[in-house]
Amino acid sequence: MGFFGLIMLLLIGAGAGWLAGKILKRENRGFIGNMVIGVLGAIIGSFLLSFFGIFTFGLIGTLISATFGAIVLLYIIDLIQK
Repeated sequence: MGFFGLIMLLLIGAGAGWLAGKILKRENRGFIGNMVIGVLGAIIGSFLLSFFGIFTFGLIGTLISATFGAIVLLYIIDLIQK
């Protein structure tokens, strides 16, 4: 992964973290928090979706996969905090 790929990963992660927060109606965690949740969500989302035989490609597919994983991650965080 080159420099451009890393920047795209971070931007998609930030967008996915923000989008997951809006879908679940959570407080804004800031740019860095959204980026961390989104990047971790991308890892979780790609693993879960590939486990079920669903593969995503391209910018939109990656954003959907990362958002799905970020939603799962935020749900798990909420369960742990309660």
